[in-house]
Amino acid sequence: MANFRLPANSRIDAAAGKVFAAPAGASRVRTFRIYRFDPSSADRPRIDCYQVDMARCGPMVLDVLLKIKNEIDATLSLRRSCREGICGSCAMNINGLNTLACTQSCADLGSGEVRIYPLPHMPVVKDLVTDLSTFYAQYAAVKPWLQARTPVSPDRERLQSKEDQEKIDRPSACILCACCSTACPSYWWNGERYLGPAALLAAYRWIVDSRDEALGERLDALNDPFRLYRCHTIMNCTEACPKDLNPARAISDIKRLMLERQH
Repeated sequence: MANFRLPANSRIDAAAGKVFAAPAGASRVRTFRIYRFDPSSADRPRIDCYQVDMARCGPMVLDVLLKIKNEIDATLSLRRSCREGICGSCAMNINGLNTLACTQSCADLGSGEVRIYPLPHMPVVKDLVTDLSTFYAQYAAVKPWLQARTPVSPDRERLQSKEDQEKIDRPSACILCACCSTACPSYWWNGERYLGPAALLAAYRWIVDSRDEALGERLDALNDPFRLYRCHTIMNCTEACPKDLNPARAISDIKRLMLERQH
């Protein structure tokens, strides 16, 4: 009989969670329930409850997390850098949706408790920090750089028309936050073989670049039952992207190019 029970270190210990009450005199208290886990310890994951006075805190979820770390519980671990939705470091799952903590307003999360977890189906380094080693290796596997064999004069650039530039403009805006890939069920099930939406969006960006001269090689590298074709157009990736990109459309266009070169 199949056993679908999660490993012990994946099951939350409901009795172990800690509660950090709001200070006396707090006027706008809001509760944040945050996933806590340290794989180096023998303890199971837990959910800690933090009551934060929003009258003394910035409006974004990242503001809340930094207030918690700086003033309430210094043991909380998270990634963050730019605070402007550019670096992708603070990607996490907030109220069930993958997004960036720095661009997610607390006011847009309703009036109830806010639940914060690490990106789903990724190994947890500690608390809200996930191991993105495989994700970055998959990005590198699509060779995300210009491959051109035609020499160009040292005093000239490789020019392209405005129309050709517009084809790569949106795909180039990807910040590698991993929100899309970690929202994809196909990536959950085949994460080591399916490249995932983010890597395939990067591949598409170079496939349609008029300056690139490795179209055939790029398509050959993706012509695999798992690397490309595990995408079943579920569309979670497009819904999750905090930059409003459309990885699902890019993947469909790659599949179309595969068919066109066969006929």
